[in-house]
Amino acid sequence: MIHSLFLINASGDIFLEKHWKSVVSRSVCDYFFEALERATEPENVPPVIPTPHHYLINVLRHRIYFVAVIQSEVPPLFVIEFLHRVVDTFQDYFGVCTEAAIKDNVVVVYELLEEMLDNGFPLATESNILKELIKPPTILRTVVNTITGSTNVGEQLPTGQLSVVPWRRTGVKYTNNEAYFDVVEEIDAIIDKSGSTITAEIQGVIDACVKLTGMPDLTLSFMNPRLLDDVSFHPCVRFKRWEAERILSFIPPDGNFRLLSYHVSSQNLVAIPVYVKHNISFREGSSQGRFELTLGPKQTMGKAVESVLVSSQLPRGVLNANLNPSQGTYTFDPVTKLLSWDVGKINPQKLPSLKGSMSLQTGASKPDENPTINIQFKIQQLAISGLKVNRLDMYGEKYKPFKGIKYMTKAGKFQNDCHLLVIQKIAG
Repeated sequence: MIHSLFLINASGDIFLEKHWKSVVSRSVCDYFFEALERATEPENVPPVIPTPHHYLINVLRHRIYFVAVIQSEVPPLFVIEFLHRVVDTFQDYFGVCTEAAIKDNVVVVYELLEEMLDNGFPLATESNILKELIKPPTILRTVVNTITGSTNVGEQLPTGQLSVVPWRRTGVKYTNNEAYFDVVEEIDAIIDKSGSTITAEIQGVIDACVKLTGMPDLTLSFMNPRLLDDVSFHPCVRFKRWEAERILSFIPPDGNFRLLSYHVSSQNLVAIPVYVKHNISFREGSSQGRFELTLGPKQTMGKAVESVLVSSQLPRGVLNANLNPSQGTYTFDPVTKLLSWDVGKINPQKLPSLKGSMSLQTGASKPDENPTINIQFKIQQLAISGLKVNRLDMYGEKYKPFKGIKYMTKAGKFQNDCHLLVIQKIAG
């Protein structure tokens, strides 16, 4: 299936490669570099690139391209999902998935890739199994390995490898038994100048951190499960019960994992949590323009809108911007023409505004008065879709665990479009 894997940084340098079958020359990545040059943005590189003798399937995570080389036709989503598992595993082991972290732990990286693929086919991708096979690096373990010449490879076969519950190891014990669930929703929306919604959808996930003794069997129910469309589950979820009762029944992995991801596409169910009033005008024959922008909360159930950042790509004819923010700070780059306004937290009693004038090139034609406006924000303790967890029950164990649910809504990601207001993802 997968013959080789190349890791390419933002500068276009191949800093790590791994081959499972025959060695594939680095020159095969030239086709990827050609596609990268044609792409307008780094994330716009086609995920599948055909070449005369191979297929290149890639994902971009943390400013690193993970490029898999395939010789025969396979389902592309299968390979893409595996590449995401590789990134998630690196992040779980090293805390971050950066070029520096991978280079610092290059031995562990190769050991993990050797266990995750067997002759090019996925073998062990569950975090619990991998951590029994390959011990996560620590400073003490690194020093001991350097002195003794030993490795991080475990001496015993993982207990979950051959069981019917391969995602959970046996004999788990905790002094404090707890289960936390984070419901995180990202809203993608395009709004026109009049405030009407052109398109809106919600991408949501439920991330879990479960630290429970033994082999607990959990059920998670929702007050309004019919909201969920296009649901993708962790393998631990019993799908037949979800189809019949709309209840999540599962034996959880130990530690952190993504329980499910979902999609809400009905526009009548997607509430836009912020509104923008803006007036950007230029006079014919004048070297000055007017800029006015006001933000406000909308349909936030009384929750505060935080970490607000507004950005706009102003026309090329704008030389400078002399603006006065009622709160926060703004910057304008005269080279890229990018205006950024760091608002912070919106106070409903005193709405933030940004007003002032813009200097234009003399003799230039009248610029476009409708530049795109991008908004980034976070709302704690609110799932904008209205999704709510009803209850969490545990069976199979006698102790009483501590349970917690947290909600968060943040701006999603959307491509810019002229004459429209676009809600965009918070970087990082």
